[in-house]
Amino acid sequence: MSAFPSSPVVLISGCSSGIGRALAERFHQSGCRVWATARDPERIADLAVQGMRTHALDVTSAASIAACVAAVEAEHGAVDMLINNAGIPVMGPTAEVALEDLRAIWETNLTGVVALTQAVIPQMVARGSGRIVNIGSVSGILTTPFAGPYCASKAALHHLNDALRMELAPFGLEVLLIQPGGIASGFGDAARAQTDAGQWRLYADYCDGIARRAGASQENSTPATEFARDCAAAVLADKPKPVVRIGAGSGLLPRLAKLPVWVKDRLLMKRFGLRG
Repeated sequence: MSAFPSSPVVLISGCSSGIGRALAERFHQSGCRVWATARDPERIADLAVQGMRTHALDVTSAASIAACVAAVEAEHGAVDMLINNAGIPVMGPTAEVALEDLRAIWETNLTGVVALTQAVIPQMVARGSGRIVNIGSVSGILTTPFAGPYCASKAALHHLNDALRMELAPFGLEVLLIQPGGIASGFGDAARAQTDAGQWRLYADYCDGIARRAGASQENSTPATEFARDCAAAVLADKPKPVVRIGAGSGLLPRLAKLPVWVKDRLLMKRFGLRG
C-alpha cells in the first residue's frame, strides 16, 4: 500500500454549515488541500477566500458528482481522502412521515454516499492508497421515537461502511467511520422546521415530544470546532482507528442501546412524551 501523503487532497461533502464547514476549515488549517463542496456554492464562497478550493456538489445527482470528482482529479490525479458528510434529517412519527421525505433522506444519507464513494474509488485503487471517511451518528446505534427515518439511514450507513472496509482493504484503501454525538450545528433547526404541529393527525397530542426529539441533538452539544479538531486528528493519524465516537452523548447512547428492550423503550418513551 502506498504511504498516505502528508498534505492530502481532501474532498468534503456538505460544507455549507455546521459539521461540514468546521471540518473544511480544520483540515485546511492542518495543511490539507481541501475541496469544500455544497449544493449551493455561493454558501461556501468565503471558504475559497480562505484558500480552499470550492465546487458545487449535489450527492443525489450523478452529473453533479461526476463533474465535481472530475475537477478534483484533473488537478490532483486522485482524491486522497473523501469525507462523506452531506446529510439531512427527517423527524416525525413514522406512521405519518411523508414518503417523499423518506425517499429524500435515503437518497442523500445513503445512496448519495455510495454514489460519491464509487466515483472516487477507481483512481484511489490505481494509486493503491486512499481513505474514505463516513460521518455516521450514534443515532444509528440507539433508535429513538420520532427519528425513525434518520436513525435507519445512519444504521444502514454503518453497515455499508463495514462492508466497504472489508471489501476495499485488498486494494490498499482504508474506510473509517465517525459516529458523532450531539454537535452544535443547524441540524436542530432543520429538524424542528419539519415538525409543525398542524401536520400530525394521529400524533396531535404528542407535538411537544416530537419537537423535543427534533432539538435533542443540540442539548449540551459539543461545539462543531471541537468535533472537527478531534475528527481531523483521528482520520489523519498514521494508523487511524476504524470507528471513532466524538461529542456529547457519543459514549452514553451506545451503552443505552445495550439495555434490555423493555427498559430502553420505557426510558425513551418517557423522554419523548409517549404514553404506553
